[in-house]
Amino acid sequence: MQGKPVLDQLSPYKQGKQTKEIQEEFGLRNIVKLASNENPYGYSNQVKESLSNNIPALNIYPDGYTSELRSVLTTKWDINQNQIIFGSGSEEIIQLICRSFLLPGSNVVMAIPTFPQYKHYALIEGASVTEVPTDANGYHDMNGILKAINEQTKIVFLCSPNNPTGTVISKKDFEYFMANCPEHVLVAFDEAYKEYVNDVTDVHALTYINRYENLITMRTFSKAYGLAGLRIGYGMANNKIITTLDKVRGPFNTSSIAQKAAITAIDDQEFIERTYRFNKKVKASFESFLDSIGWKYYDSEANFLLVATPVSGMEVFQYLMENGFIIRPGELLGAPNTIRITIGKEDEMKELENLLLKFHQEIMKV
Repeated sequence: MQGKPVLDQLSPYKQGKQTKEIQEEFGLRNIVKLASNENPYGYSNQVKESLSNNIPALNIYPDGYTSELRSVLTTKWDINQNQIIFGSGSEEIIQLICRSFLLPGSNVVMAIPTFPQYKHYALIEGASVTEVPTDANGYHDMNGILKAINEQTKIVFLCSPNNPTGTVISKKDFEYFMANCPEHVLVAFDEAYKEYVNDVTDVHALTYINRYENLITMRTFSKAYGLAGLRIGYGMANNKIITTLDKVRGPFNTSSIAQKAAITAIDDQEFIERTYRFNKKVKASFESFLDSIGWKYYDSEANFLLVATPVSGMEVFQYLMENGFIIRPGELLGAPNTIRITIGKEDEMKELENLLLKFHQEIMKV
């Protein structure tokens, strides 16, 4: 059987080596994974207690409308219940957007580098993709993106903080963009790392969904909330967009356990505040270390840093992996000669600093 011709140009998602595999290959006792921007502090104890004491009936299909979580979030964010859609992580929302609005011959505009699944799902639907390079500091070129839009453009993906650079789109730039973006173009604003953003610099995109009928914002419980293994996220927009997406959504696309965990997680904002505070402190310390050895990095408001390396990112990745640390080489993210490092716990990052210092001294012959 032959699939769509475009699939011959694409590759299945290939995850990195797993912890056990690396331990066996290099004879290591401990592995620290700093590659996927997961929360190193785990997840709320309230979630753990809730799931331990009240496991949903697993022989029964989940609530396809996600009623309880829908009610909690619409109250929290002061939106109508018909303005929200749930998915298996925010990634599924991206897939639903592409499936709903793209046809062969459609065009999609996005930054480069940015989250690669935007391009992946757009190409599957037969669309062309226009990639606008970020500026020298890793920020979206908002004017460049506006100029790239044409009559065939159906979707613009904006990622803030951007993955992998960590940079945010300013409120001023966002407002200018929305005011000048053609109404026929859906603006998909990805806020996967929103909980790590300083409130002053946060766009607060949700406050614009009633003003702009062509805007959807996406969030997830996979990052700061620490529920990556349960796969649940959501999108918020006007009812017309949500209804369109719901027509292509699977009837039971989020599990009972995921729904229950998300309800409990959103209630424990103390955990999110601690995560934000710890991440900010440890990231600042790691930035100071990078400054001390002269390695540049992008201005990130997420739980990761994209670091410029004096050699190939693949070389640094291999060195760190052999020494028990898994990070993400920029070559796999469209950013050569960089590495993306999730900000781990303080002791983990100090150990990483020692390894990077040794590597730096070796290559620089210090």
